[in-house]
Amino acid sequence: MVRVGQSSEKAALIYQHSDLDRSRSVACDAFMAEVNGRVHRETRRVPAEMLAEDASG
Repeated sequence: MVRVGQSSEKAALIYQHSDLDRSRSVACDAFMAEVNGRVHRETRRVPAEMLAEDASG
């Protein structure tokens, strides 16, 4: 394992896992934005717009 500025192997592992979790979160957000931003084939509406309508009342 390569430590880049971390004081111990434990710190390097914690950083490595937090970085992986952040990467997954960013990828998930991007995927959800893509999916919720396109027109649904059955409703012919954009899911993000329907979600906004539900949230507003």
